[in-house]
Amino acid sequence: MSVSVLDHAGIPSRWQRLRAALAVRPLVGTETLILAACLYFSLFANGVFWRAASPQPWAQGTWTLSLFLLVTAVHGIWLSLLVWGRTARVALSLLVVVAALAGHYMAAYGIYIDADMVRNVLHTDWREATDLAGPDALLPLLAAVPPLFVVWRVRLRPRGVARAVLARIIFLLGMVLVGLVGVLPSLQPLTAFLRNQREVRYLVTPANVLVSLTKVVSEDPPGRTHTQLPIGEDAVQSPAATMRRPRLLVLVVGETARAANWGLNGYARQTTPELAARGVLNFPHVTACGSSTEVSLPCMFSPWGRENYDEKAIRSHQSLLHVLQRAGVATVWRENQSGCKGVCTGLPVEDLHARKDPALCDGTRCFDGILLEGLEETVARNKGDQVIVLHMLGNHGPTYFERYPPAFRRFTPVCETSDLGRCSRAHIVNAYDNALAYTDHVLAGAIDRLSTLPGYDTALLYVSDHGESLGEKGLYLHGMPYAIAPREQLDVPMVAWFSPSWRQSTHLDPQCLRDRTGRQASHDQLFHTVLGLTDVKTSLYRPDYDIFLTCRSAR
Repeated sequence: MSVSVLDHAGIPSRWQRLRAALAVRPLVGTETLILAACLYFSLFANGVFWRAASPQPWAQGTWTLSLFLLVTAVHGIWLSLLVWGRTARVALSLLVVVAALAGHYMAAYGIYIDADMVRNVLHTDWREATDLAGPDALLPLLAAVPPLFVVWRVRLRPRGVARAVLARIIFLLGMVLVGLVGVLPSLQPLTAFLRNQREVRYLVTPANVLVSLTKVVSEDPPGRTHTQLPIGEDAVQSPAATMRRPRLLVLVVGETARAANWGLNGYARQTTPELAARGVLNFPHVTACGSSTEVSLPCMFSPWGRENYDEKAIRSHQSLLHVLQRAGVATVWRENQSGCKGVCTGLPVEDLHARKDPALCDGTRCFDGILLEGLEETVARNKGDQVIVLHMLGNHGPTYFERYPPAFRRFTPVCETSDLGRCSRAHIVNAYDNALAYTDHVLAGAIDRLSTLPGYDTALLYVSDHGESLGEKGLYLHGMPYAIAPREQLDVPMVAWFSPSWRQSTHLDPQCLRDRTGRQASHDQLFHTVLGLTDVKTSLYRPDYDIFLTCRSAR
């Protein structure tokens, strides 16, 4: 027996009414669809911004209305320039998805989306991307389905070129007017707000992505190949370098290790027992050049540093390693992360991602112990003074639990998901500390190998590229704009070790070294310290930035 879609009174059923509603395809102009998208972004895609900018909107009606009109107008102006004709649906769909994902990650990890963060995303390799693309990222995509349905369901009114341009000009002027209406009633508090909390603008999505992406692309257009400008062209080794044994400096660049959890710095847990047993020099007061690898790595190998920070100059010029190579000090970059960010361009590189060591690699990533495998063979390929850089995977989050072998699962239970919001802070810290303990083990292993390496005076210098937030003030991971980055993301560990023969040949004063470790230090000093350790002379060298200069007796 069949069931009629009509009820007993002949009225269409609920299912039939739903089907009829879904069958409707309104005819609208492109500007109407853009306006609808702007209202959607303001109302539903900017929860993080509203919490930061207007924590009590019901008590601040005028203020909230002003911000709402301003945010809507900003998106309207941007979209009126970007969304045109037949590409309108595709462009708006991409923006809806971008806004959903950006909002999710900003809320989950407390991040801000500026040019550096966009550059991080663009330069992230697939291994890092998979760490962040967990099941939790599906929820915001599901939330984006309704607006996507609307975008593709409506019909767009066709217009000739002249009418389309005229309509767009009118729409653009209307958005400017909306922005003015929003600004004028709250001009004074809005001016103070934008002056005192400028970073909040990095939370307005998808405008934050559009503005930052435009900046990144304008500075480094896709497909453009450029040659790095040389620095330190006058670099030479001092004559004394030919009258002594060759030196080998292993420079270890850590990843996401923060000073607060470093055992040698007095942390409640001893996360660095093996380094403590080897009597390394520990520097507890070191500041990073940036809060992300994309910023810190080029900066720490440049002569500009944070003191004279010039992003364009840093990225367009060669690095410390090129200066060393020019002076006759052989350099090799051993990679277990996501690249050297231009620091090692044109220099010998050993990418260890593809290694097949079953004890250290799982087919996609290798534990940092892989950096020590074949180290002696790398040294044997060159003669004379050498600097070998080991770029660690370290504590790269959010999957800290994947950064160490099972034997280093010392602090339990641990967070075993990329969605840190599902874990307690204690479980997150346990996983993070386990990864730090494994870094300690790798560094100790490197020191042990250098201790027995024949024919060289050896030394090791370790410093992390940046720190990490582990839930303090609701923040996770790293990459905050430098001006507002918390200390957890900027304070990093640094240790140094010198073999007895190195200490003897340079007459290093033990008491001076101990006194020096208690002073403030920063990434800015790395460039000049390495030049000093390798006896390289150049006009770029600043003696006052050489950490060990005052502890080396005159030869």
